[in-house]
Amino acid sequence: MNAPTTPPDRTNAERLGAASLAAGAVKDGMVIGFGTGRAAEAALTILARRVYEGLKVSGIPTSIATEAHARALGLPLTDLSAHPSLDLTIDGADEVDPARNLIKGGGAALFREKVLAAASDRLIIVVDSTKLVARLGSTRGVPVEVLPFATGACIRQIAEMGGEAIVRTKNESPVVTDNGNWVLDVTFDAEAMANPRALDTAMRAIPGVIITGLFWSFNATVVVGTQWGTEVLGPPL
Repeated sequence: MNAPTTPPDRTNAERLGAASLAAGAVKDGMVIGFGTGRAAEAALTILARRVYEGLKVSGIPTSIATEAHARALGLPLTDLSAHPSLDLTIDGADEVDPARNLIKGGGAALFREKVLAAASDRLIIVVDSTKLVARLGSTRGVPVEVLPFATGACIRQIAEMGGEAIVRTKNESPVVTDNGNWVLDVTFDAEAMANPRALDTAMRAIPGVIITGLFWSFNATVVVGTQWGTEVLGPPL
């Protein structure tokens, strides 16, 4: 028997509640990292209402899709050349473990997401309750961005580490990131996934690996929407 799933309407409501609380943390004059995915889009939509009401902010998008969404909402944009340090980034996650380690990259924006997270004073992660897991890798593999030229060699070396990597595809063609690279989705056993720092370090040492979707070093504030309300894990908003 399959495990019960959260009804879509409830998941959407949880995500919206968390996004609203996260967007409320933005203060006048801030430079914000704009994340990618449904949770981040919800936060941007709420933030756009505050900008319309007079809030002064500027943002750096983590993907071409997010840039288009932000422009459509009328949100002011900037870049890392003008603002190499950000006040905070608001983004989503595919999985969050009890230590607030993350798997990100389901939307193939992991490289730019990690760059902006590292450039930000704070990282706020918006999720619904389905994203909370007992351990990373419980519901999906780890996204790994690789140079197309090096893909075969990366898959072989990941296999030597005990991982199983497949090239992410769409319409029978490899998914291409905004940086022109490919994405591998990699599964490891529970023992390997128990140490995301070591696993991330080992995979990044493989020539051709650009970045992994393991986010273990950011001390993120995780805003979780639940059926009972919204919960904040980690540093306060």
